[in-house]
Amino acid sequence: MTNHQPSPDTVMRLINGYWATGILAASATHSLFNHLEDGAGTAAALADRARISERGAQTLLDGLVSIGLVERHDGRYRNTAEASAYLVDGRPGSLSNFARLKLTHMGSLADLAEVVRVGGPVTNPVVEVANNPHWEGIVTAIAAQSVPAATIAAEELGLAEAGEITILDVGGGSGVYSGIWLEANPAARSTQLDWEPINAIARRLLTERGVADRFTTVDGDFHTTDFGTAAYDVAVYSHIAHQEGPESNVEVFTRLRQALKPGGALVVNDYIVDDDRSGPAFPLLFASEMLLKSKQGSTWRRSDYHDWLVKAGFTDVSFRSAPPATLVIAR
Repeated sequence: MTNHQPSPDTVMRLINGYWATGILAASATHSLFNHLEDGAGTAAALADRARISERGAQTLLDGLVSIGLVERHDGRYRNTAEASAYLVDGRPGSLSNFARLKLTHMGSLADLAEVVRVGGPVTNPVVEVANNPHWEGIVTAIAAQSVPAATIAAEELGLAEAGEITILDVGGGSGVYSGIWLEANPAARSTQLDWEPINAIARRLLTERGVADRFTTVDGDFHTTDFGTAAYDVAVYSHIAHQEGPESNVEVFTRLRQALKPGGALVVNDYIVDDDRSGPAFPLLFASEMLLKSKQGSTWRRSDYHDWLVKAGFTDVSFRSAPPATLVIAR
């Protein structure tokens, strides 16, 4: 009888998984995905355009083939569809800046075993500090992740044809929602509530988009700043709930419900896991980052969001996939 011993390949690949981050970040740093997109299909051509060694270019190409971001056809290399969509600089959904940023975060993983033991950060949690230099890099780097959700939400809510609406973006970061929605609707106006250093970044980016004249900011902590009453048609709470605990999320959702006009809609976007915690894969993985960097955060279940929103006074709660996250619309 044959003994079918499982292969160690998957375990070896995961043990060495940090190499994927390194290879991806190094490739993004040298704009390899841009050059591949422009037709540089050999190690020699890439080395010439990127001004790196041919040995280095070949090594990165081998690694990119291994992790599934580059394909080889007839002796030449080319981006996969995913690399073309998400790693070429200048495209709306480009995550190349995020890849470069994550390379600088790898050292913090050395603390994870101790963080798991004690149940929270062993250093000061960076997601809860206003003036942490962490924000300048991450706010711009993660903006592209919200582009699919912001676009889907605009379609779902019919924002382009909604006329003179008012928008509140709580913890809006780069202002990506305001930027996309104000471009879609020239009669809309948006207010972003965030810490002052982050609002400064958003104002700069929305000036570049040409919509800053309809964009205002309120400097403050959303935990304590008044949202107003019946003042907005649409409110946004994107990638914030994962760093908060259940009580905080119910409290914020309740104040957001009060801030909406009758018939208004709340848009929540986040990494949300299935109720049985069997998927999706990325939100399950992201829970470790919240354990490492926040006091109460996690990747919460769909049922958690539904329960919190109902407690906050919403009666209609719907979910829609917006990879890598999930979009929630509550009325």
